[in-house]
Amino acid sequence: MKKPVLKRNFRQKLTQRPLIIFMLLTSLITSISAFSMPLSIDITYIKLQKQHAPALSNIIKMASDSGYQGARLAINDSNTTGKFLQQHFSLTSFEFKKQQNLFTHLKEEFKNGKALFILDAPLPVLTKINLWAQNKDILLFNISEFSNDLRHSQCLNTILHTAPSNAMKSDALAQWLLYRRLTKVLLIRGEKPADIALATSFKRSAKRYGLKIISEKAWSFDTDLRRSAQQEIPLFTQTSKEYDVVYVADQTKDFAEYIPFNTYLPRPVVGSAGLEALSWHNVIEQWGAAQLQTRFTKLTSRYMNEIDFTGYLAVRSIAQAVHKTNTSAVKELTAYIKSADFKLAAYKGRKLSFRPWNGQLRMPIALIQPHGLVSQSPQAGILHPITELDTLGFDQQESMCNAN
Repeated sequence: MKKPVLKRNFRQKLTQRPLIIFMLLTSLITSISAFSMPLSIDITYIKLQKQHAPALSNIIKMASDSGYQGARLAINDSNTTGKFLQQHFSLTSFEFKKQQNLFTHLKEEFKNGKALFILDAPLPVLTKINLWAQNKDILLFNISEFSNDLRHSQCLNTILHTAPSNAMKSDALAQWLLYRRLTKVLLIRGEKPADIALATSFKRSAKRYGLKIISEKAWSFDTDLRRSAQQEIPLFTQTSKEYDVVYVADQTKDFAEYIPFNTYLPRPVVGSAGLEALSWHNVIEQWGAAQLQTRFTKLTSRYMNEIDFTGYLAVRSIAQAVHKTNTSAVKELTAYIKSADFKLAAYKGRKLSFRPWNGQLRMPIALIQPHGLVSQSPQAGILHPITELDTLGFDQQESMCNAN
């Protein structure tokens, strides 16, 4: 009685087998089809050439391709991962001398379907682009403008900042000065608007962390310090009160590099010379940074600077979002980057994320002397209810911004 049952089951299996094979083949063809059509992610790098006023002392010049080379390396790194995920990243670069030409080209690129942009441009240009970008499916990154206004009052809700603010840098220095009990500060600044902005940022940080500025002096000498620093600087830095440290605000490094070792009192110098607060420097080697430095040097035959690094971070932010969401849709990429789920590994010892209120990328700030890493802020013991990274720059209750 059992034999007929076995035969009947055997016949059922024979009739079902072609259906199963067909379903497997369909699934395989679908998978092959999906893998044969990789995502193509096109990123556009747009730069406005900066007009630099002649400096009295041309000591340090930044490479003209700063920023772009960092973005270029990030494309290479992103494609290394992307080839396993069927994702391909490409970068096109455009450079302009006039603001209007830059803006016209940006609009043309957008009309042609481009929506991912890295901007190496000053505050007025970023402000204009932000107004144009309202209610558009577009993702923009600022990699070179450090102005506090863009994170505090003049908020750009369509632009994300991988460049740290001046406030983040001055807070990083102020924390270290407090940690080392160097609380009495002589402040020296230049007379250019950028120098005044740096000095204002540091005064905010000094108040925030309980430092005392015993005197503020403006450098207004039209002199060649290469010949007279040893005579000029000691007289200029003489004060009625003693100071523990000298803070220098000199954005273009017109005179700052002549301050160390020439002050009236033999004191450390911080700010635009001596100990600097930077997002990146070639002496950083921890947390896998040495490998990044090596790849960059091999690609460009020079060291990576902080504008290169912020360009690198912008591209890697896009790539990280594409890797996680597996889409090229700008709305979805933007939503993910701005979400609490976004975490970017960036050779900083911890994952980075964007502040939702002003679009600023949270990051530790390195404190660098010319040939070595001295420290990294936030300093130990500086606490915050959510993340210590928000002790650098404008916290949510301090900022007037509320980026969406």
